[in-house]
Amino acid sequence: MKKLLYFSAQWCGPCKMLGPVMEELSSEGVNIQKIDVDSNPEMAKQYGVRNIPTVVLTSNGAEVMRKVGANPKQAYLNMYNQN
Repeated sequence: MKKLLYFSAQWCGPCKMLGPVMEELSSEGVNIQKIDVDSNPEMAKQYGVRNIPTVVLTSNGAEVMRKVGANPKQAYLNMYNQN
């Protein structure tokens, strides 16, 4: 099963810009799990997240691809749909 792991933090400016994009994708049926790196540092460490926002595409729990920084909605749609 595919899922986008969206790593962010409350204090992160680019994360605030990306938040509405992720909500829109979620409402369109994209499976997204938002992870706050401050309250869930183990998961950020597990995926080697050093910068936020970071979006990791997983398939059956294994990382397939990632994008760092705030990207356009279409970039995440393409990432999700091509794998």
